[in-house]
This record gives sequence, C-alpha cells and structure tokens, in this order.
Amino acid sequence: MRHLTRLAAVLAAGALIITIPGAASAAPDDRSAGWLSRQLTDGLVHNTQYDFDDYGLTADTAYALDAIGGHGGDLDDIGAALAAKVESWTTGVDFGSSDVYAGSVAKAVVVAQVTGASARDFGGVNLVQRLNDRVSESSPVVGRLEDRSSTDYANTIGQAFAARGLARAGSGEADEAVRFLLKQQCQAGFFRLNFAAKDVPKQGCDAGNAADSSPDTDVTALAVLQLDALPKKAKTKAVRGAIVDATAWLKQAQKKNGSLGGGTATKASNANSTGLAAWALGETGSCGKASKAAQWVKALQVSGDVSGTPLAGEKGAIAYDRAAYAAAEQDGIDTASQDQWRRATTQAAPGLRYLACG
Repeated sequence: MRHLTRLAAVLAAGALIITIPGAASAAPDDRSAGWLSRQLTDGLVHNTQYDFDDYGLTADTAYALDAIGGHGGDLDDIGAALAAKVESWTTGVDFGSSDVYAGSVAKAVVVAQVTGASARDFGGVNLVQRLNDRVSESSPVVGRLEDRSSTDYANTIGQAFAARGLARAGSGEADEAVRFLLKQQCQAGFFRLNFAAKDVPKQGCDAGNAADSSPDTDVTALAVLQLDALPKKAKTKAVRGAIVDATAWLKQAQKKNGSLGGGTATKASNANSTGLAAWALGETGSCGKASKAAQWVKALQVSGDVSGTPLAGEKGAIAYDRAAYAAAEQDGIDTASQDQWRRATTQAAPGLRYLACG
C-alpha cells in the first residue's frame, strides 16, 4: 500500500446560490458539488479500495468546488487538511527519501490560492520557494518543471499548474514557466502530455515524434484553464494566442453529439474529457460548444427520482461513460468503482455551469 500511496502522490502532478445538496431545486453543477462534498472525510478524499488519502484527487475536488462556488466551508477544510499533509503530498519524506515531486508542489500552490491560504506558509512550508527550486534554469529546458527524484515524472499538467501558481504568486520564475508551457502546444493547437527528453535541443511539441506529441483533450483543456487564470499582466499576446488556438482545437475535436475523447489511451467519449472541455470552452467564451458538451455530460449525471434504487443517495455523481452508469444502476457505486466516479465528477461538474449557455 505504501507503493500505491507514493504512486498517487507522484501522479497527482476553477457564484451560485447555496442550496441543500440533493435538493430538487439545486442546479446540476451544485448537485455535483454537493456529492463531491460528501466524498470528503475530514477534508480529504479517502480511497477505501486501497486505504490511503488521495491528496491529488482532494486537490482536484477543491478546484471543482472553487469553480462552482458556494462551498467555502469545504474549501477551508480541504486547505487545512492538505496543509497538514503537505510534506507527505509533495515529497518522499514518508519513504525516507529527499525526493520532491514538482507536479504535486505546483498543484499544492494552486490549492493554497483557491482555498484562501498562504502559498508561502502552507503547513509551515514555503511552497512558492519549493516550486521555484524545481524550475530549471539550464538550457535547453529553461522554465521546465523537474522532479528531484531518480525518475522525473514532471509533465505538462504540472507545468500548467506551475505557470498559474507562480504567476499569481508574483514569482520571478513565472515567465519562464509560462514560456516552457507554451512550447508544449503543437501547431494544430493541442497540448501534449509528456515533455521531450532533457537533452533534446528543440523542446517544442512539433519537434517530437507522433508518440511524444499525440493530441490530448484533457491536457489541452487543463492548459487552457490555467492560462486563462493567469493575472492580466501575464496574459501576453503569446498566451492569448495559445488559448485561441487550443480552444479552436477543442471545438474541432468535439463530436456531433457534443462529446470528446481523451488522449491515446482514452479515445472513446467520456465525461472526464468532455467535462473538462466544457469547462475550458465556457470559461473562454465558446458558449454554444460548451453547452453542447455540458448537455452530453448531464446525461451521465445521477438525477431525477432514484430513491429505492442502488443509486439512492448518489444524486449529483457523474459517470465516466454510459457503461459505468449502467453498472451502477445494477450494483450502485461500490468500492471498486468509487474512484472512477469521483474523478469523473471533479473534472466534469464545473462544465455543467454552461448547460444553458448559448
């Protein structure tokens, strides 16, 4: 289990009227927010299948609740809980190592910011300085996130959170982090997931081969969301152009039914990818496309009268796809499927704000 906990830490590299969770009058996004709130145990999402607190998924829950609004108490609880576990989340201290996981540090900085905590004193840790230390100053990877570990797991998702977090913190490393993030965008408009090897002279997305630079909806949407959240002074012409190109790619990738698939391993339509796309498109003004994506996601949300069924008590939860929903109609959301439902809901729920858009 210690290995699973470490893996989760490594991989974990956006105002509505407050309503009673599950109430009939609640908006679809707030119903999902209420369900996410009920997944918290003392401010953390606990994985009951493998018995560990999932700090990365807890952070994703904070981002979703912040975007939807009306859950300040939950955000306070999450901030306090993650601050108390910041070393376990961002370093290898639990494994007797001096490893530092750059993507987790980047997400922690943004968590501190969205929960109203200090990123320079989060659980007694100056996360901004810790993240500054993980930004390369060496050519050809100036601005790139780097883990301090025998294996470097840093990728574009962590880079996007680092760009946002450092810029909002006024860090001197922010501009370089943003510039390296923009290099991960291909000419077609999408952002790739993985970086090139550090010794490759050209670090741009188009310099990679097909395997290194394959399209990824989730990464592209997340990059758009973090770039859109940059302070106004950091939104340079290059940043604005990157957002335009990325959203154009998302719209082109969207299927006629409003859905999108993910990366190479998740090409089929799913709520995670479609929900993130709805969120990114809605935030950047592509109202009609965002609404169509949100409508597809809404069909996978537990709603209506499910009392007396295996889904009773799960109103607001969002299934990964139709097969996952059908399985839950038979067996409920069990220990084995719980993690998938939580991840789908954190990524998809904020996009439901755009159901009536356009």
